Amino acid sequence: MALVFFDLDQTLLDGDSDYEWGLYLVSIGKVDSVVYEKENERFYREYLAGKLDIHEYLRFALRPLANNPYAKLCQWRDHFIDTRIKPMIKAKAHDLIQQHRDSGDRLAIITSTNRFIIEPAKDLLQIETLIATEPARSHGEFTGEIEGQPCFGTGKVTLAEHWAESTSQTLDGSYFYSDSRNDLPLLERVDHPVAVDADKELTAHAIKKNWERLSLK
Repeated sequence: MALVFFDLDQTLLDGDSDYEWGLYLVSIGKVDSVVYEKENERFYREYLAGKLDIHEYLRFALRPLANNPYAKLCQWRDHFIDTRIKPMIKAKAHDLIQQHRDSGDRLAIITSTNRFIIEPAKDLLQIETLIATEPARSHGEFTGEIEGQPCFGTGKVTLAEHWAESTSQTLDGSYFYSDSRNDLPLLERVDHPVAVDADKELTAHAIKKNWERLSLK
């Protein structure tokens, strides 16, 4: 039985859930459309370029959670999942997940997106474990801060290792499926890195390293 990690955005999903959440908030009029959309686009470009300051981004991305009641956020999220996330699941994602499930592997989504936004996606994909950036709460409401470290870059390695330890396993024989250059630390750490619909930089790295490459579209 191997541990199998799946990145979410642009890997199992044909799009970026964090970015789409920002667009969704704009569409329902819950944030300043001009300012928020501009910043959302800037951070997304920086992410694609491998230059994202994750702490600066999280201060921006978690602000709407802190500025709105938890119950109302849950209502918005339900609609967001139905209208934005369900249609983004790639055609072959379920087949790949089932292949590992049939092999008796233990599966986890590992994503930099905060847990609140994307937790329902694990049920859509029938993956039990979600490893994500954890937004902090106080008295039931979000604070705009995070708990622990962001699930991003080297943080994904640390959190993957912690999860493996919690399941009394190691990363020996493990898999990681990702599209992004930002995930190179964990891709280098597992025994079976797989580039999925990868960006230009990861594709070049995968070719150089003779890593498996595939498309789920």
